[in-house]
Amino acid sequence: MSEITETVVTFSVGDVASTGRIVHIADGTAGQKIVVLDTTAAHPVDSAWPDQGADRGSLTVDGSTLALLDVVVCATDGSGFFAGSDIPVKKGAEGWTFVVGHVTETDAALTLGTEVAVEIDPAYRRALSAGHTACHLASLALNVALADDWTKAVAADGRGVANFDGEAIASSRIEEFGSTDVYRLGKSLKKRGFDKARLLAETDAVAAAVNAQLAEWVGSGVAVDIRREGDTLIARRFWESALPGGAASIPCGGTHVRSLSELAAISVTLDASEDGTELTMRTTAVAS
Repeated sequence: MSEITETVVTFSVGDVASTGRIVHIADGTAGQKIVVLDTTAAHPVDSAWPDQGADRGSLTVDGSTLALLDVVVCATDGSGFFAGSDIPVKKGAEGWTFVVGHVTETDAALTLGTEVAVEIDPAYRRALSAGHTACHLASLALNVALADDWTKAVAADGRGVANFDGEAIASSRIEEFGSTDVYRLGKSLKKRGFDKARLLAETDAVAAAVNAQLAEWVGSGVAVDIRREGDTLIARRFWESALPGGAASIPCGGTHVRSLSELAAISVTLDASEDGTELTMRTTAVAS
C-alpha cells in the first residue's frame, strides 16, 4: 500500500468547496468506491461518536460529477485500510493514519494523483451547523440550571460550571436546526453526587430555566470561533464563544455557525423516562 498522509480538512473554517488530489482508492460495499483526497471540505461522520452526520454534496473528476453518497472517517496502519466502524483502534492511535473517505458509486477509472473538486450542499451544512451550535449552548445552559443539584465536587464544563452534560451524556445526535441528547440518570450518576429528585419533580421548570438562559445568550449575538491546533483530521479543535457570564470552550470536531446573530432563537424540551433513569433533551434552533 502506498503511503497515505493525514487529510487536511477545511470544513472547520467553514469551507463548502475544496480541491484535492486522490491519494488512495478503496473498494466499498455494493460496488462503491472510497476516495481519499489530500485536502477536503467534506465533514465525515465518525463512527466512534457519530453525533454529526456526513455532509452532502458531490465530487467532480475529469469533468464528471459524482454523487457524494457518504463521508466517513477511515484509517490505515500501512498494511490495511479500514472505514467507519471497521476501524479497530481509537482515533489518534500510534502508528495509524486517519483520513477522510469520500464514498461514491462510479464505473469511472479513478487514478491516483487526479485532481478532484469537492462541492458541499451549503444549505444542509448550515442546518447542521446551526443544530450543532444549538446543541452546545443547550448543554451549557442545562449545566447552569442543574448546578446546585450536586452534593459532591464534580468536573467542570468549559465555563467552569458543574458538568452534568459531561457526566451523564449517553448519546447525542445533531439534526438540521436541532439535536437530541439522551442522559443516563442511574446509580453511577448518584454516586458522583447528583441528586435527580428536583430534576424529575420539576422537569418543566428546569426546561424553562434552560430556555431563559438560551434566550440571553442568543440575544447577545456573540461570535463563535473554532480554535484549531492543526489542519489535519485528527488535530484537536475547540468550539469557543465569549458568552455573557463566562466564555466557553468545548472540544469539538463538528461544524458551526460563525455567530449567534445567525440564530433567532434556541429552545429545548426535557422529557424524563417513566422509570426516571433517562432524560431526553430535544433542542430546536431557528435561523435569523
